[in-house]
Amino acid sequence: MELLKKLYKIYSPSGKEWAITKFIWNYVKEIQEVRIEIDKMGNLYISKGKSEYYPCVVAHLDQVQRLHSKDFMPIETKDIIFGYSPNNKRQEGLGADDKNGIWIALKCLEKYDTLKVAFFVSEEIGCIGSSKADMEFFKDCRFIVEPDRRGYQDIIIEIGWTSLCSPEFLKDINYEKFGYRATDGMMTDIQELKERGFSGSCINLSCGYYEPHTDHEFTIKKDLLKCLGLVQNIIENCTKVYYHQSESSKHDYQDDIYEAAREDIFSVLDTDPSITVDDLFYMYQTNYSFLDREEIEEIYNEYFELEEVEDYEKGGSSTYNIIRY
Repeated sequence: MELLKKLYKIYSPSGKEWAITKFIWNYVKEIQEVRIEIDKMGNLYISKGKSEYYPCVVAHLDQVQRLHSKDFMPIETKDIIFGYSPNNKRQEGLGADDKNGIWIALKCLEKYDTLKVAFFVSEEIGCIGSSKADMEFFKDCRFIVEPDRRGYQDIIIEIGWTSLCSPEFLKDINYEKFGYRATDGMMTDIQELKERGFSGSCINLSCGYYEPHTDHEFTIKKDLLKCLGLVQNIIENCTKVYYHQSESSKHDYQDDIYEAAREDIFSVLDTDPSITVDDLFYMYQTNYSFLDREEIEEIYNEYFELEEVEDYEKGGSSTYNIIRY
């Protein structure tokens, strides 16, 4: 886990990814048979070996958290890793979304003779890097895997009711063996690549981080390693080109997305009731871009109104009755 902890120590807010870009560039240069390029956006493109078609792993370089003290350190226990500032005596986010994905990509790059990897800038503020990515790089890819999902069991096969992968690919990856389940997810780089014409199959995988975008973010090591195992299984066994033409459903999914946002915000407030409306808007303006600040505030107020009702029913009183901006 030493490489992972080195990644966590590098602060990489959106638009300021140079430090982690430099680290990856120098790290990859030590791997034999690797070619690395950077575009004017700051996206990194890495190819290893020679093949007619390549497996491909992608991740994003940026993180959301605004706190990252000079003495920030990743604390590793038997089961988890979390960030901490000794001087400030507070927990701080790791940027595990998506440094866990970066770590998986680099571990695969070290292990396999042929592989393509791409790292994108500014995913967290609207997939800016992948929206300008060089699509020629992906024309000889069999599939694209992005480990950029919280938790331990989700394999994202739809985003915005647009399918991302073929049934054949889903069958061949044998995801149930690893304890994963197929579901739909939120905006990330693979959606952008599909919409820009990538003709193969894509998936996004849970990679062991929890409470993303918050200062309470942490990684469960066994869940991260499980994701690495699934990605390696896909690289080793999915040797065909898995073509897939996206088909968009006519279903109006905005209500479903609103409920997903509500669930996420409630979960964050359960962990840290001191988070403000402005904090929430900053954290979720990308993944729930259709929600304006007023709607975020409505969800925020609903949470504390429910808290007051629960306290009243228990015979207590709520202390959360003032909106914090």
